[in-house]
Amino acid sequence: MGITKLLIANRGEIALRIQRAARDLGIKTVQVHSEADTEMLAVKLADEAICIGPAPAAKSYLDIDAILKAARDSGADAIHPGYGFLSENAEFADAVVAAGLIFVGPSGDTIRMMGDKAAARASALAAGVPTVPGSEGIITDMAAAEALAGQIGFPVMIKAAAGGGGRGIRVAETAEEFRTLAPQASAEAKAAFGDGGIYIEKLIARARHVEVQIMGDGQDVVHFFDRECSLQRRRQKVWEEAPSAALDDTTREALCQSAVALAKSVNYLGAGTLEYLYDDATGAFYFIEMNTRIQVEHPVTEMITGHDLLAEMIRVAGGAPLSLRQSDIQRRGHAIEVRLNAEDPANNFMPFPGVVSGLRLPDGPGVRMDHMLYQGYAIPPFYDSLLGKLVVWADTREAALTRLGRALGELQVDGLPTTAPLFSALLGDAELRANHVHTKWLEPWLETHAHLIAQEKDKAA
Repeated sequence: MGITKLLIANRGEIALRIQRAARDLGIKTVQVHSEADTEMLAVKLADEAICIGPAPAAKSYLDIDAILKAARDSGADAIHPGYGFLSENAEFADAVVAAGLIFVGPSGDTIRMMGDKAAARASALAAGVPTVPGSEGIITDMAAAEALAGQIGFPVMIKAAAGGGGRGIRVAETAEEFRTLAPQASAEAKAAFGDGGIYIEKLIARARHVEVQIMGDGQDVVHFFDRECSLQRRRQKVWEEAPSAALDDTTREALCQSAVALAKSVNYLGAGTLEYLYDDATGAFYFIEMNTRIQVEHPVTEMITGHDLLAEMIRVAGGAPLSLRQSDIQRRGHAIEVRLNAEDPANNFMPFPGVVSGLRLPDGPGVRMDHMLYQGYAIPPFYDSLLGKLVVWADTREAALTRLGRALGELQVDGLPTTAPLFSALLGDAELRANHVHTKWLEPWLETHAHLIAQEKDKAA
């Protein structure tokens, strides 16, 4: 079958990343964009660009009809959704296929099954994959849910079944708190996702967030090892590493094989990430959810394996079998990614769109920068603040940390504040360098080390 012309239904750095993978495969690209993104670098570099609506995402990047019209008008035979926007929207995947086009990702049915956290948990249990103790499905009876929470043992997490990005999550320390917080979580989930379904699970203190990158062709599945994303602010990842320095080889093998088993059980097609909590105290890991798309942090996996995940994703979407066997995928060294956002970390991470008046990007051995920047570019205020990702690789984690410091010293973005000073400050922390971190580590650190971030900001000015 194959793909000859690919429409990219996204923006920013991931749109450029998809373009480059497609171009390496000899595939033409069509870049859709909003009126606010006319000067975007992805628009300038695409083979063809089509405006699909005004600045608000609801009237452009989330407008399924406008995207499908652009595909028809341009003669594209496939659509890549990137991450965010419509990337995990089952109705969009169905509409693409119904229009006679290829959706670069799993089927709508798979997105529904694995995108619903309760259904994904049930699939994991059926595949024999460890899950955090919790409810077997979506909760409707709050009294029964409170009783179950008591059996599991407080504290528990109350989570939106259809949620994402930390929305609809509450932590209940007692039964009394549960009675108050569960309806709140349901109401927030209903408002954010149109679905008030919730489920509960045991809260694991000082857990690490570890995930496994997989790729499937609808029959076979391979993994590209693990990465750790424990440094989070408001449940949003800011720093990722591959592989996780917390895992021994036995645990890593079991973790990765569990991810493959779950993906195979649903005949997975495309790139996917299975997310786990890892309990430092016991060495146990628990599946929590699956992301049925490419992840922001995929570059760290590419850096330790040497394989182009986007290219493989496009190939299998076009009907090709996996080009790799598991034995072909080896890991080497250590990679770290930090997310460069147009935010001021010295001012409560206030978003700060502006004009890039000057730009110097890091380079040299083991340094990669996936970004959307050029001098004179005006960052639009309508979308996510992510500007790009700085990724480094070295033989060891310690060497990678040193290389990250060198790369941050070379990086210069004039005209607006970025999160770079945060990462420079973190590099000086002994606990981080010793890898004594977990998902709740960063936020208290930010409260007590704000002066260090301000100092790094002043040094960079």
